[in-house]
Amino acid sequence: MQVRIAEQCGFCPGVRNAIALARHTLQSKGRVYCLGPIIHNQDVVNELTSMGMKTVDSIDSISEGTVLIRSHGATKKQLQEIENKGLTVVDATCVLVKRVQKIAAELEKQGYQVVIIGDRQHPEVQAVVGFAEHVQVIGSEEDLHNLNLHKKLGVICQTTQSPDHFAEMVARIIKNGFSELKVVNTLCRETMHRQSSAIELCRQVDIMFVLGGLHSANTRKLAELCKKCNPNTFHLQNWKELDIRVLFGKRVAGVTAGASTPDSVVQEFVERLRQFDSLTETACPNET
Repeated sequence: MQVRIAEQCGFCPGVRNAIALARHTLQSKGRVYCLGPIIHNQDVVNELTSMGMKTVDSIDSISEGTVLIRSHGATKKQLQEIENKGLTVVDATCVLVKRVQKIAAELEKQGYQVVIIGDRQHPEVQAVVGFAEHVQVIGSEEDLHNLNLHKKLGVICQTTQSPDHFAEMVARIIKNGFSELKVVNTLCRETMHRQSSAIELCRQVDIMFVLGGLHSANTRKLAELCKKCNPNTFHLQNWKELDIRVLFGKRVAGVTAGASTPDSVVQEFVERLRQFDSLTETACPNET
């Protein structure tokens, strides 16, 4: 089978930095606590766990040692709690996420009602919300009723959202009314490039694969955008999840990957796809 890979896919600089920091810290400390999964990829989390990393949901469960702040960041309150307990901090927060946190705090200081467009359940958004007193999260049109229509609104966006969704939500906010509006583009350029690269590729192939964790927001967004352009789009974590029957009758496959997907996962998937011609249509799924 012919396989084409998106020009930009896989680990982004922020994720590479977080993993490198984690490995370096584990080698020197031997034991590190991570406040939530370092990235949304279970294979990577498992690897770091085997090296001594322990993922925790609460600072209360840490009495001493080193705490790694994951790439999605932490709230100001959490950082203060870590400092109060005298724990050592290794900050792996993505620099772009840090920028969003600072902008949220600055907008509030300037008298704006801070509005972030994104998924309220995503750790990045939750961390940003923790850097200002009153932040409204707008995930869809249904959330717009929460806005004070006569306030000064300062609008930012979760870094991994698509430009189209950001623009659509800003347009709907404008239609709702406001006294003053300030919009700051906090989208990640890496994410935007990955999205445009994936969309371009999925239009040229018979079948499209988006590789990455099922809980990864940027990977889910890639899959969603590709699905709109190519119905034969599949979001998989790795080769093991593929039912090869979906390949029957297809000649050209496209592959892209989320920002938290290891290169090894992409390489294995691509290599196995290229070997598909040697299989028969009666082969069992995942048989190689």
